[in-house]
Amino acid sequence: MLEPSGPLPPEIYQRRRMLALGVAVVALIVVVLIVTSLRGGGDDNPSAEAAAASSSLTSTSTSATSTSADAGSGSVSTGADDHASGSSVPAATPVSGAAVPAGQCPDNSLAIKVSSDQPNYPAGTEPSFGIVVTNIGNAPCDRDLGAGMQQVMVYTLDGQKRLWSNTDCFPNAAADVRTLKPGEQAAFTVKWSGATSEPGCTAPRNPVGPGAYTVVGQLGALRSTPEPFNLG
Repeated sequence: MLEPSGPLPPEIYQRRRMLALGVAVVALIVVVLIVTSLRGGGDDNPSAEAAAASSSLTSTSTSATSTSADAGSGSVSTGADDHASGSSVPAATPVSGAAVPAGQCPDNSLAIKVSSDQPNYPAGTEPSFGIVVTNIGNAPCDRDLGAGMQQVMVYTLDGQKRLWSNTDCFPNAAADVRTLKPGEQAAFTVKWSGATSEPGCTAPRNPVGPGAYTVVGQLGALRSTPEPFNLG
């Protein structure tokens, strides 16, 4: 090792050398740390990108699943809605019925409403039902309102089973063509003995027991909203 030379004591030069060596070591450590940090950051970026891609894929999959579930629900929902229409018989729902003769009021220009003359019938009382047909169109028109074209039907409260119809045992094919002006109504009344019936009146007619039921009116393929009533 070279001996320091100069006007200052040798200890001063040794301290300067040690300080310079320490600074060099610290600088080297800093450089190493910087390089290591840069390499580590480079390794982290792919992980972050992979995580972001994974998160995006999960979100897309969830969205697709949600869409499929919604579609299924709608489908279920639609199936459920089609079954209730067949059983509960909502108003103005086209169903099987006599075709409207050419030149007569179409179903969409008419409204039909059925009602019971009282909400509760004591045991042994024959219910009386009223039907009102209204021309809701903008022009006068003719329509056959004969008894054979009108039906009054009694169902269980859930609408699943038909118990009686006025045309089962007493069919009437006589025509009754009427001209209805816009807003004009035609009203009819039908009585029920309280016994069951089937088309053709071939099955035994049994008394309907106490409980809650609904009555539905039909004209051609046009049906009314079910009207509830009770038998005592």
